[in-house]
Amino acid sequence: MDGLIVVDKPGGMTSHDVVARVRRLAKTRRVGHGGTLDPMATGVLIIGVNRATRLLTYVIGATKSYRATIRLGQSTLTDDAEGEVTATADASGVTDAAIAAGLAAQTGEIDQVPSAVSAIKVNGQRAYKRVREGEAVELTARRVTVSTLDVLAIRRGGHVEVDVDVTCSSGTYIRAIARDLGAGLGVGGHLTALRRTAVGGYTLAEAATLEQLEERAPDVVTLDLAGAARRAFPGRDATAEEAVTLSHGGPLSPAGIAGPYAVYGPAGDLLAIVSERGGRARAEIVLAPA
Repeated sequence: MDGLIVVDKPGGMTSHDVVARVRRLAKTRRVGHGGTLDPMATGVLIIGVNRATRLLTYVIGATKSYRATIRLGQSTLTDDAEGEVTATADASGVTDAAIAAGLAAQTGEIDQVPSAVSAIKVNGQRAYKRVREGEAVELTARRVTVSTLDVLAIRRGGHVEVDVDVTCSSGTYIRAIARDLGAGLGVGGHLTALRRTAVGGYTLAEAATLEQLEERAPDVVTLDLAGAARRAFPGRDATAEEAVTLSHGGPLSPAGIAGPYAVYGPAGDLLAIVSERGGRARAEIVLAPA
């Protein structure tokens, strides 16, 4: 069984918890995930099984989309609802126009400082571990791209809650968007809900809950190798002779396709992910048995 599973991750579980569950259901240890979701977050988590774990390198770097809720007037240690509140302020005077302008300032290519309570390593140790040990951690800004950051709703009651739709590059912290919106408005802010709706071409529409995977185990794969590749890459077909060459790691003549792209055998099976350089199409990973 080789392929990708599009999981609708529940809240309260780590991405590693989901991997452990899938290992049991698929009856294999060779399982990994592409693009970590915090325990609080729900939604699309891509799981690779067996040979498809080699595709996860490309999945991790894919564009991602989210629905999120930002609470203005409260800052937390973790920039989300899981951390203790560190400051409060009256946000009732913040206008809708000011909120829209604050989000617009975080759209496009921006330099974003990741949340201090993150998995980024500082001198060999995870930042979140240093923070929880009482250390003040300062992370350097990273260039990310936020291509969509739209306001869906603004609710005013005991707090000001802002629902947003986000599409962004890999490495973008939605928690940091909430933190920076609140800081820019002078009232503080944090994330109270996060649901990932898409990773590249994989969406919630095809995602299965863990309960649904339990029901169909061990047949848990959403997309086989070829289906997963067709969703994520351009492609070309190889002749039988080319398939033999590629399965042994040899190069093919170029096809003029911007890579990386997938190459399929005469039977439609995925042979490799290749890129063109030096006038040849060379495999980045070979997925066909030699």
